[in-house]
Amino acid sequence: MYRLYTHNDLDGVGCGILARLAFGTDVDIRYNSVQGLDFQIERFLEKDRSDDVLLITDLSVHSENEKRLDEFVKKGGNVTLLDHHKTALHFNEYKWGSVTVEYEDGRLAAATSLFYEYLMEHGWLDRSSSLDEFVELVRLWDTWEWEKHDVLKAKRLNDLFFMISIDEFEERMFNRLKEPDIFSFDDFEEKILDMEETKIERYIRRKRRELVQTFIGNYCVGIVHAESYHSELGNELGKDSPHLDYIAILNVGSKKISFRTIHDHVDVSEIAGQFGGGGHAKASGCSLIEEAYKLFIAEPFPLDSLRVDAFKNQHNLKASKSGSLYVDRDENRYFIYPSSEKWIIEKNQSEEASFSSFEEAERHIKRNHSAWLVRDDLFVRYLSDHILNEKRLK
Repeated sequence: MYRLYTHNDLDGVGCGILARLAFGTDVDIRYNSVQGLDFQIERFLEKDRSDDVLLITDLSVHSENEKRLDEFVKKGGNVTLLDHHKTALHFNEYKWGSVTVEYEDGRLAAATSLFYEYLMEHGWLDRSSSLDEFVELVRLWDTWEWEKHDVLKAKRLNDLFFMISIDEFEERMFNRLKEPDIFSFDDFEEKILDMEETKIERYIRRKRRELVQTFIGNYCVGIVHAESYHSELGNELGKDSPHLDYIAILNVGSKKISFRTIHDHVDVSEIAGQFGGGGHAKASGCSLIEEAYKLFIAEPFPLDSLRVDAFKNQHNLKASKSGSLYVDRDENRYFIYPSSEKWIIEKNQSEEASFSSFEEAERHIKRNHSAWLVRDDLFVRYLSDHILNEKRLK
């Protein structure tokens, strides 16, 4: 009997679908949370299933079970662990562990793509066009490369995964992937996915107005409470507010934190690792332990939400040669304008700093003053007052 213990997200369930296609009824599949895997491993070892083949994908065990599995293998047990998280690289020290974060061609690996290659290598699964596309869509979503390559179909696959139960998703994909043709959604799925996109857009707009900003360590962090759409939310909030180093998405009900970043200089798996979690460089998570609760909930709780930049302006525009006007909660005014190949920041009409680009100047006032771009009418009034003051001085 083959026993697959894998994650309960799209990448983990992708492995489960491949296992069903490869082994049919000879496989027992268990979908686990990060914390739930160790419980399953302990039960497996207690029952002394030395004749079974244990496959672990998209998850890794804690240090105690790591040692127990190694002893199990030394006594003749059959175990293979396949993972793609940087925090699991030490499993490569074992002959039963195989962790690949990045392929030689620069593509980031996913558990589903690694498991697909493993099954084909051992002759348990044959390649097909539909499987190739399904596996690549899962990989693109899990590594967030879908956005870089503009593959919306990968995002829609994950949306569908969350809209229906794991059992139904698994059954739909299992039946579809038995056909060798190109992978596609049916008419019903396309309709509900279109409805879901509208729902996600509304949800992100609402949560954008609940975002707070604070410094935690050396990082400027955006914090928001949300129960759904963590990947989409973290990505959109990060793009809207690039001055934030990363976004922390809190789900108090499940006592978890998700970390997302759009920046290459920030590795959120290291942030999550400080609280016993892990994941990818740009998408990680951890449990809401006491220290994390203090830093991300208790201390920032009194803070007001970030104000959103005015978005219907025709005159007060970012990086405008006529200047861009911002204001903070204390009604200080920050005017950014170009001068001699530099961008000058005036605070209340007195020069505060200069930068080589508009983006650097805006980053400064947003990180240090939580300022926002004002509406056209306030911009015009500011310029009028400024001109009048200059005339009076003359």
